[in-house]
Amino acid sequence: MTASLLMASVGLWFVIGSYISYSSRQRGKIDLADYFLGSRRINGFVSAMTYSATTYSAFMMVGLVGLTYRYGVAALGFELTYLMGTVILLVLFAPRYWIAGRKYDLISPSELLSFRYENKSVGALNSLLCIVMLIPYASVQLIGAGYLVETLSDGSLSYTTGTVIAAIVTFVFCWWAGLRSVARTDALQAVIMFVASLMLVGYLALKLGGGGFHRVLVAERSDLLRLNWSPSFFVGLTLPWAFFAITNPQVVQRLFIPKDCISIRRMIVGFSYFGFFYTVICCILGLMAALMVPGLDLPDNAMPMLLKEVPPAISVVVFVSILAAAVSTMNSIVLTLGNMFGRDLLKACNPGLSEEKELAISKIIIVCLIAACLLFSQLKLDLIVVLSSLASGGLLVQLPSIIGAFFWKKSSAKGALASILVGGITVGFLTVANLKPLGQWPAIWGLLVSSVAFVLISKKTQPPKGAESFLRELKEDLTAKFGF
Repeated sequence: MTASLLMASVGLWFVIGSYISYSSRQRGKIDLADYFLGSRRINGFVSAMTYSATTYSAFMMVGLVGLTYRYGVAALGFELTYLMGTVILLVLFAPRYWIAGRKYDLISPSELLSFRYENKSVGALNSLLCIVMLIPYASVQLIGAGYLVETLSDGSLSYTTGTVIAAIVTFVFCWWAGLRSVARTDALQAVIMFVASLMLVGYLALKLGGGGFHRVLVAERSDLLRLNWSPSFFVGLTLPWAFFAITNPQVVQRLFIPKDCISIRRMIVGFSYFGFFYTVICCILGLMAALMVPGLDLPDNAMPMLLKEVPPAISVVVFVSILAAAVSTMNSIVLTLGNMFGRDLLKACNPGLSEEKELAISKIIIVCLIAACLLFSQLKLDLIVVLSSLASGGLLVQLPSIIGAFFWKKSSAKGALASILVGGITVGFLTVANLKPLGQWPAIWGLLVSSVAFVLISKKTQPPKGAESFLRELKEDLTAKFGF
């Protein structure tokens, strides 16, 4: 694929996305709820598409394809387990987050914890955890974009050029109108991702002889059709992602944005369909790659090498879709982290901070976060890979305090603080030291330690005075609006 074709495709995508982003602006004064939540008036289709695009990063068309290339259908089991867990969690938690956000004027996920536990330190600590865990993960989106551009252009475009392009697009797509522009460009990018994957799998199926693909796979690579993961490997890899929907703030914040109950239902259903078909398609592509480009030492190279087997017209669309997936994930992360930094850290330290100043500072933080991610991506440190693995496990330690906030009236602020702190330290230490006690991954131990700390300390300390009323009012609204 020529460098000029790559740049032309990126340019077209950038122009269309920039127009959507710019036209999403609201006239007049913009407040925090408008910038970070789209005034809580996003319809069901856009909510479903932005949730899908935010959830499914470049990992799907690069990482999951590579994982399937190496392990076969076991990767499909891992990803479908994640999808089922996400849908179940959305059914349970999406209405609760939506009601609480509107009823108490909450904007960030950490702010909900501060409000429920009546302690701003809970939200501040939770925000710090998210920032530490998610900056490396966001940086990996740029790293993926950089390697993709360099590989597909055969070195005509440098790695740095790819990372800078992705960083600039991220900035433009989220700066002008915040969530409004991110949600609408995400809808565009989700459509590109889905259409591109369908085009690619359709072309390759014809190239492999249509229905003959399965016969060739059984004959040549039957090993990929067997489950070959140990239980500890499967649980260690799957558990952190199974709770992704309520432990990753960039997707949790999406639960505040639907305009009504019907939009929430449409968001969940739309995401379910998108997630299922996109997952199956990506895994099929991994199996196809195993037949067409066998013998790769690095499984993540399966997709770039596969794109060299298809016409430029198809490969360039797939290239843009992977870049779009990376950007949609990154701009959602930096938007949410910028909000959490301003709302849950600065505002907690300076309660008198005006909303205008808070928004201005949050926007500056967004720029700083993008710059930090770009810097990390240039270093190409192995530590980035370690920290990315740490992200999913580290964020999992929020789970006890989140579940307790909605379902346990005796849960306390001190229990939540201890849970997040002790669990985060446990995951961090085990991951950096590369330790797996009793063969179990750091995420398992982090969740165990945080759960024990949360329950024991909550039982020995006083719960917030408003805990019962919070849960009672939430239940009343759930019954009235959703029939729960």
